[in-house]
Amino acid sequence: MEKEMEMDRADDKSSHYSITSAILPSLGAHTNCKTKLRPYIISPSNPRYRAWNAYLVLLVFYTAWASPFQFGFLDRPRGIIPILDNIANSFFAIDIVLTFFVAYLDKSACSMIDDPKRIALRYTKSGFLFDVISTIPSELMRKSMPYFLQSYEYFSILRLWRLRRVSAMFARLEKNRKISYFGVRVLKLICVTLFAVHCAGCFYYFLAARKQDTSKTWLSLAIGNHHDRSISDLYVMCMYWSITTLTTTGYGDLHAVATEEMIFTMLYMLFDLGLTAYLIGNMTNLVVHGTSKTRKFRDTIQAASSFAQRNKLPVRLEEQMIAHLRLRHRTDSEGLQQQETLETLPKAIRSGISHYLFYPLVDKVYLFHGVSNDLLFQLVSEMKAEYFPPKEDVILQNEAPTDLYILVTGAVDLISHKNGMDQVVGELKMGDVCGEVGVLCCRPQLFNVRTKKVSQLLRLDRSSFFNIVKTNIGDGTIIMNNLLQHLKERRDPMMTAILADIEHMLTQGRMDMPLSLCFAANRGDDLLLRQLLKKGMDPNESDSSGRTVLHIAASKGSVECILLLLDFGAHPNRKDSEGNVPLWDAMVGKHQAVIKLLVDNGAKISSGDVGQFASFAVEQGSLDLLKEIIKYGGDVTLLNSLGTTALHTAISEENVEIVKFLLEQGADIDKADVHGWTPRALAEFQGHKEIKELFNLMQPASKETNVCPPEAPCAPYLMKYQSDPAIPLFIPEETARETGSSNGRLRRRASFFQNSLIGFVAARQRHHEGGGGPDYSSTKIANSRIPSRITIRCLEKAHIGRRAVLLPDSIKELLDMGAEKFGISLAKVLTEDGALIEDIEVIRDGDHLVLATSEN
Repeated sequence: MEKEMEMDRADDKSSHYSITSAILPSLGAHTNCKTKLRPYIISPSNPRYRAWNAYLVLLVFYTAWASPFQFGFLDRPRGIIPILDNIANSFFAIDIVLTFFVAYLDKSACSMIDDPKRIALRYTKSGFLFDVISTIPSELMRKSMPYFLQSYEYFSILRLWRLRRVSAMFARLEKNRKISYFGVRVLKLICVTLFAVHCAGCFYYFLAARKQDTSKTWLSLAIGNHHDRSISDLYVMCMYWSITTLTTTGYGDLHAVATEEMIFTMLYMLFDLGLTAYLIGNMTNLVVHGTSKTRKFRDTIQAASSFAQRNKLPVRLEEQMIAHLRLRHRTDSEGLQQQETLETLPKAIRSGISHYLFYPLVDKVYLFHGVSNDLLFQLVSEMKAEYFPPKEDVILQNEAPTDLYILVTGAVDLISHKNGMDQVVGELKMGDVCGEVGVLCCRPQLFNVRTKKVSQLLRLDRSSFFNIVKTNIGDGTIIMNNLLQHLKERRDPMMTAILADIEHMLTQGRMDMPLSLCFAANRGDDLLLRQLLKKGMDPNESDSSGRTVLHIAASKGSVECILLLLDFGAHPNRKDSEGNVPLWDAMVGKHQAVIKLLVDNGAKISSGDVGQFASFAVEQGSLDLLKEIIKYGGDVTLLNSLGTTALHTAISEENVEIVKFLLEQGADIDKADVHGWTPRALAEFQGHKEIKELFNLMQPASKETNVCPPEAPCAPYLMKYQSDPAIPLFIPEETARETGSSNGRLRRRASFFQNSLIGFVAARQRHHEGGGGPDYSSTKIANSRIPSRITIRCLEKAHIGRRAVLLPDSIKELLDMGAEKFGISLAKVLTEDGALIEDIEVIRDGDHLVLATSEN
C-alpha cells in the first residue's frame, strides 16, 4: 500500500514536471525559459489556473447541450435555462479578462512569453472577438440587433465556439498515463456522436415547430396536437429519430412529411454517410499514425514502471527513469530533435554548427586554457549536446571513466557517497566540466553528478578525446598541466590526495594521456622523463618558444633530469628563440650543481648571446652574475642582439660600480653601438658626473673626441623607469632661429619620441663647463629614431611566457606583433599595474607591458 502511495506521489511530481519544465533551451544557449514571470502574470502551469480551466470545461459541456436545445425548443427565454446561461457567461467573461494576464509558450522560439503587450496582441488576433460575442447575454443582444435578427435561438448557437476547450482537454487526457488511452479515445468518439445526435434532433424539431402550418409536419403525423405534450417528451422523440437516422435503421414510425423535413433528412443522411466513412477511415489513421508516438511513449513508461516494480527498484531510480523518458518524448513530439538533426548532416556542416554554438563556451573551460585553436575545433566537433531532467544522475561515483561533460545551461550537484550517506561537495555552473579526472587519469569517477533542474550538457567520449589529443602532444601537455594546477588550487584534502595519486601514476608511466618531455622537465619528474625517453622521444624536443627540454631542466635546477637528458644525447649548447643557452638558464637560477654538470659536459656560455646576458646582469644590478659570465668564458664587452653593450646599459642605470668593473674587463668607452653612440658621449650627454670623472681618469678624452656621433642625433639614454626625471635638451640659438623655435627650445613633433632608453627628449641639456655644446642639426633630431627594447606578455596566454621585442612605431603595430607571437587577437596594451596605454610615446625602454583582449 505504501509502495502504491509513493508511486502516486511520484507520478504527480512527474506530471507537474512535464508541464512546468516544458521549455527547453536551444543548443548552446544559456537559457531560454524564465524561471520567474513578471508581477501579475500567471503561468499556464499554475495549479490554480489549471483548476479554473477544468471548471470551465464543465461549463462547456453544459453549453454544448443547452445551445442546440435553446435553438430547437425555445423561442424565447424561459425557465431556469436563461439563468444558468448568464451564470456561465459571467464565468467566461472573467476568463476573458484573465487571459490578458496569462503567459503563453512561443513554440517557434521555445520560450515563455510574459510581456503583457505581446499577450494582448496574440489574444486579440486569435479568439478574443469570438469569446466576447459568445459571452454577451442573449437578452442584451436581442435589444441591440434589428428586428429580423432578434430571434432568441440564433444567439445560442454562437456559444458553441467554446467547444475548442473540450478538444484541448481530450488532447491532455490522451497523454496522461494514469488514465486508459483506450477509454479516453472511446469517450471522445461517444461525445462526438452524442453531440451530432443532439444537434440533429434539435434542428429537426426546429423545422417542424417553426412552420406556420404544423399539420403537414412529422409532429402532426406522429403526435397530432403536439402543443399538449411536454418538452421532455418532444425532446425524447427527436433524439429517437436522430439516432435511428444516424444508424440508418429507422423510419418505420417517424419519418419526414414536409418538404423541408425531407430535404433536411436527406442532407442529414448524406452527412451521416460522410461522417461514418470519415470516422472509420481517418480516425483509424489518426489513432494508428498520429498517436503512435504517444502510444509508444505510454508503452515505454508502462514497461519502465513494470520493470521497477518487478525488480523492486527504489522510488528515486524509478522517478529518474520516468523523468528521462518523458524528456525524450517531449523533445521528439515537440520537434526538438536537435542532435538527431545534426547527425543527418555532412560532417563539415555539423562541425561548423558545433563550432558556432559551442566554441565560445568550450574555449573558457579551464581544462583547455592555452591549447591550440586546431585542437579546440576538433574537440568541439566531437561533442554532443544532451538534455537531462531534474534530479537525474549524469555520472555515478566509482563509474568507469567513459565520458566527460561540460555544463551549457542548468545546474548540477557533485555528490559524494560515503557510509551510506550522500553529501553535496560542490555545484557546477555554466562552463564547468565534470568527469575530467576519471577520463584523463583513467580512474573511477570521483563523485555522483546529479542535475538540479533541466540541464543541457556537452558530452565528449574518452576514445574520441584521446584520438584527437594523441596527434597534438603539446596540447595534451597543456591540458594535463591545467588539470594538475586546478587540483592544486582547490586546496581541498580530497583533491590533495587525488593530486598525489595522479603524480604517482605519472612517475609510474601509467597514464594514457600523451605527455611531452617538456612537461616532465617542467615538473622535475625524472622518473616520468626516463619513461618517455625510453619510448624513443627526442631529447632535444622544444616548446613553442624554442626552449629545449634541457633549457627547462636547467632553469628548474633538476640535476637528475639533466643527467638523463645528457645520457640520451641532449645538445648542451642549443639556443632558444631569444638566444639563451641552458648554461645561462642555470646561472640565472643560481643552480651551481647544474652549472658544473653542464660545463663538464661541454656547455659554453659563448654559444649564446653573451652581450645580451651581460646587459641583463647589468639591468638586474648583479655584479656576481657578470663575474660568473666571465668565469665561464663569456666576453661582457660584446654587443648584444640590439646593438648595444653592457657598458651602455650600466651608464643608463647610473651604476658606477658595474661601470668600473666593465672598464677593468677591457670595455672600450669609445666603442660605438649600432646607433653610433659611444659610452663617453652617452655619459657626457646624460650628465653623469661621477662616471665622466671615472672615464677621464681611466681613459682621458682626446681633443678630437666628439660628444655626438657624426651620423646620429645627440640623444640621451633615458632612465629605465617612468618615474625618472626627463633631461632637458639644449638647442643653440642659431638652430632655434633656423627652425622657428622660441626660447631656445625645439618644437615637439609627433614622431619625435620613439623610445626611452636611447632616444630624444624635449628639454634643456646642461652646458659643459668652459664651452658650449656641439652644433645640433634639427632635421636629424626630428627624423632620426633609436629603437627601444621592451618586454611583453599576454594576459590570456600566461603559460607562453614573456617576449623581449623592439618597440614599434604605433600601438596597432605592437598589438599585431603580439598577436603573431601569442597566436591570439589582442585589443589593448596595459602596464604591469593595469593602467591602459593609449599612446606609443608614453612607453619607455625596458618597460614591461601586458597585452590583453578587449574582454579583459
